[in-house]
Order: sequence, then structure tokens, then C-alpha cells
Amino acid sequence: MIGYVHSIEPFGTVDGPGIRMVVFLSGCQLGCAFCHNPDTWREKAGAKMTVDEILARFERNRPFYRKGGITVSGGEPLLQAPFVRALFTACRERGIDTALDTAGHAPLEALAAVLPVTNRVLFGLKAVHPLRHQRLTQRDNQLILANLHQAAASRAALVIRWVVIPGENDSADELDRLAELLHSLNRPVVVELLPYHTMALVKWKAMGMTYKLAHVPEATKEMVDAVRAALAAKQITCL
Repeated sequence: MIGYVHSIEPFGTVDGPGIRMVVFLSGCQLGCAFCHNPDTWREKAGAKMTVDEILARFERNRPFYRKGGITVSGGEPLLQAPFVRALFTACRERGIDTALDTAGHAPLEALAAVLPVTNRVLFGLKAVHPLRHQRLTQRDNQLILANLHQAAASRAALVIRWVVIPGENDSADELDRLAELLHSLNRPVVVELLPYHTMALVKWKAMGMTYKLAHVPEATKEMVDAVRAALAAKQITCL
């Protein structure tokens, strides 16, 4: 089984528990205005790698990953769902913890194929209001929300990732919508709040792309704490 790999981070500490090997796959059909990795958007780009090649890299450093595992990110990894399923199946056979870092914009059957061999899902939501989501990603969110419900119905651990973007998705209305959505899931989930930053601006400029959120200030600790407090008041647990 061949996958198109943009890059591999051998010492990831923010994409699941423990120290992890993070595999960034190529291809994404969203156009997020604040994407950290726009160079991963092109499908069938990057290095062709097999499941065995990725696992060989992992095994060389396995003592470091004793409390971690493998996270597959992107891009959107579900656009290569057969490869992710094959990799995670092999991981399960070797006792390796698996995490799927997804934005959920992929066919329902893609996520359905991967969930049975996935230990945990890191689900990146951008906005709940349809127009806000369209503005931030160039896509509607109906499919994404359907996939979120599918992930919540699975046995995989589930964490919602929410980038706090000042003036974009931190309003009372948007947080009300987020809380309502999360309470509609069939189990409680926690939200990992991530502060918006502009570190990707240099990459966007180097690629000749217009960074549409250049006017938006980076999220301060106080801004993130305000979102955390607002969600806590709605019985939503935040990391």
C-alpha cells in the first residue's frame, strides 16, 4: 500500500498523548484561511511511502515512543483513507497507539473505514455557523458535522480542536453554537483550545499566496481563557 507523504515529524509532542511520530499526508480540499501547512494541499504530491517504510522509521526509535504512538495528519489524511487504514491496522497488530488528526472534510465512508482501527481522533473544527465556516475555509460544513457525529458514535477517544481566532470564531453566538453542537453528540467530549497565530504567514508569502487573515491579531492567553470560561459556563470541558 502506497501513501503520498508530505513530511514526517519524528518527535511530536502536541498531536496526541506522549511523544509521537507524526505523519503528514498530502492533499486537502479545504482552503482554510489560517492553514499552517498550505504546502500540503496538493493531492498525490510528496514522497511515495509504504506502510512498512513508515513502521520501520517508527521501530528505529520505538523506545522514545513508549507512551506515545503514531499520529496521521495532513493535509487531510482521510483523502488517503485506504492507506491510513492499512497503516493503523499494522499499528494495532504491533501494539502502537494511533491518532487521526482530521478536519472531517472527506466522504463518510472514508472515516467509517478508518475508525475501527483508530485509538483516538483529533477533530479540528473551524466554525459552526455555516457562513463563518464558508468564509474561513471556502467550504460548507455539512459533511464535516456529519463526520463529527460519526466519530462521536465510535469507540475512539475524541478531542475537538478549536483554534481561537479573534473576531472570527470567538463571539458569544459562535460559542453558543459550538456548545449546542457538542451537547448534541452522543457522549461528552473535551475541547482543546489553540491560540491563533501568524507563523504561517511567511510560508504563504513564499508560495505567492494571499494570506486573508493578515489583519487578525494573534490570540492572547487572555482571549483563550475568555473562550474557556464561556464554554465552561455551558458545561463544556476545555484542555
